[in-house]
Amino acid sequence: MARGNKTNRALVPGAEAALDRFKYEVAQELAVDTSKIKNGYWGDLSARQCGAVGGNMVKRMIQLAEQSLAKQ
Repeated sequence: MARGNKTNRALVPGAEAALDRFKYEVAQELAVDTSKIKNGYWGDLSARQCGAVGGNMVKRMIQLAEQSLAKQ
């Protein structure tokens, strides 16, 4: 396994908790079995499931950003 610094960090301090809640929310919407997740470890899920969660998170964040820009 690779070692090193974690480079995927939230840019806004304190946003990690909100992003984690968002990740679980999206996983539940996609019917991903979150009971396999232990102490924040998602490694027992398939790459397809994890990718679907991450992809849908990005999709929703882009939609929210576009809506925010449209209101301005």
